[in-house]
Amino acid sequence: MVALIALGLLSALFFSSTFVLNRLMSLEGGHWVWSASLRYVFMIVFLLIVIRLFQGKKPLSELLKLFREHWLFWTVAGSIGFGCFYALLCFSADYAPGWVIAATWQLTIIASLFVLMLFGRTFPKRIWVFSTIIVIGVGLVNTSHTIEHFHFVEFAKGAFPVLIAAFCYPFGNQLVWESKHGHKHFPKIDSALLDNAFNKVFLLSLGSLPFWVLLVVCIRPSAPTFGQVFNTSLVALLSGLVATTLFLLARHRAHKSSELAAVDATQASEVIFALIGEMLFLGTELPNAQAWIGISLVFIGLGFFIYFQEKKSAIHD
Repeated sequence: MVALIALGLLSALFFSSTFVLNRLMSLEGGHWVWSASLRYVFMIVFLLIVIRLFQGKKPLSELLKLFREHWLFWTVAGSIGFGCFYALLCFSADYAPGWVIAATWQLTIIASLFVLMLFGRTFPKRIWVFSTIIVIGVGLVNTSHTIEHFHFVEFAKGAFPVLIAAFCYPFGNQLVWESKHGHKHFPKIDSALLDNAFNKVFLLSLGSLPFWVLLVVCIRPSAPTFGQVFNTSLVALLSGLVATTLFLLARHRAHKSSELAAVDATQASEVIFALIGEMLFLGTELPNAQAWIGISLVFIGLGFFIYFQEKKSAIHD
């Protein structure tokens, strides 16, 4: 268990680089459109190399064929699950510190429930009690850094896009799950290739490309600096590949529901890692008491979620 938690925490550390580096690029004047779009360009390049090296030439060719056969589906799923999701996160980095965005991002757990409900799933009422605790905590965190000079517009630009992104990410991923399992409204894509997480990320990244091109054409941001290009490549490498690999490795080594729950719970530590990263590299001050109360509530709510899932899984095991 200690080794699994260590792997989970290490993956959360690398995942948190997204929030810190996006904030850094924003403070340096880099446009959020490039921070978002270039990451997925690098992701595709890195994944091409990884898939070719570890799976071989044939699986890569089959993946590209799978994309061509269902290009519209992958474009829609990729544009929502990766395009809208990450564009909104990068936009928020212009208006809120990375650790605040990381805390707000924990709402994706609640958003996932709504997405599953949209596809016909139901949940016990106690789930919404846990959700309320998390929402209150996120609200306290988001207002804590603007409490002295509160401006609703600034607050909205920092918080609301992350809230929408929290729905986009699970929705895009759920589209892939529903398609693989034969939902009547989506094309049936029952391929063994989709059992590999990196393959799914690659297909969704390819599908997001038209969204990024359209975004660049419509907004016409000034050209990115070398620093911004380098930092987006770091985000793609550290968060997109290293963190994902460590997280999947930890989940793969977990053999009991309690171990899976523990690994998933470690991802909440992104908030703390993002805060430490911003303090070290960006000179961010320690949060005030209100922010710490909010962070505590987020962790308490997430803890209830994990405990309930562990208890439920143990019954079915």
